[in-house]
Amino acid sequence: MTDPTYKIVELVGTSEKSISDAIDNAIKKAAQSIRHLGWFEVGQVRGSIADGKVGRYQVTIKAGFTLEGDTGAG
Repeated sequence: MTDPTYKIVELVGTSEKSISDAIDNAIKKAAQSIRHLGWFEVGQVRGSIADGKVGRYQVTIKAGFTLEGDTGAG
């Protein structure tokens, strides 16, 4: 078994509901075009305010995926 090598991409997910949904939305969208996603790291959390309430959550994450040919788990 080889030690995996990861590529990292930066994503920004949004949601009107929650920070967790913003993360889920970013990962779900990335998984449509990136294979072998293995982990994520939250970098920034921010949002917009509308009428004195949270309007939308915005979360910047880094997601890692193994490069083709690496079989290690991460």
